[in-house]
Amino acid sequence: MDQEQKREAPCGIYTYKHHCSMGVDVHEVFVKKSRLRIVLSYIGIVFLLVNVSQPLLAKESLSLGSVWNITFAVLVAKHLQYKPVKKESVVIMPAFGVQLEIHFWSGRVDRRFVPIGKILKPLINECMTPVTCYWSLALLLRDEEELLLVFQKSRPRVKMLVPVWKALSTLTNSKCPSVSRVDKPNCSET
Repeated sequence: MDQEQKREAPCGIYTYKHHCSMGVDVHEVFVKKSRLRIVLSYIGIVFLLVNVSQPLLAKESLSLGSVWNITFAVLVAKHLQYKPVKKESVVIMPAFGVQLEIHFWSGRVDRRFVPIGKILKPLINECMTPVTCYWSLALLLRDEEELLLVFQKSRPRVKMLVPVWKALSTLTNSKCPSVSRVDKPNCSET
């Protein structure tokens, strides 16, 4: 008889949940719904509508300035757009492979299955931009040129990525070091 294990760890805007039952290992990262982000997305949409309708209602011909104004409004609205991800899941089925799921607040679910024979190794990457530093978990796949990100829409903290990485390493029979620099990152996470 299989025992069911559950573990939960909230951290910032993400909550990590792990449960294992019937031989299936499920790792979930929930994204808290931000009211500020939703309000900003509506403000962006209103900003776009005002900038598009203003030249049309004034019965002016569209000039170069109007086109740049509308383009800028579209860029601002797109940047402020609410990203409706509810949770991302990694379902590890030892005999078959890994299923990556993205659940949206609208109810839509995107799933991608990766067979166990195609996974070479799971990797934790430190990603740096000029203004931020974050960690990502990726899969190195056989006969693929690019890495496959496990969490495609969210950026959970490294302490949430390590248990998933260890489970994926165990699945692929990779050597999982007991002491790693990943356990103690040198980059401050915000």
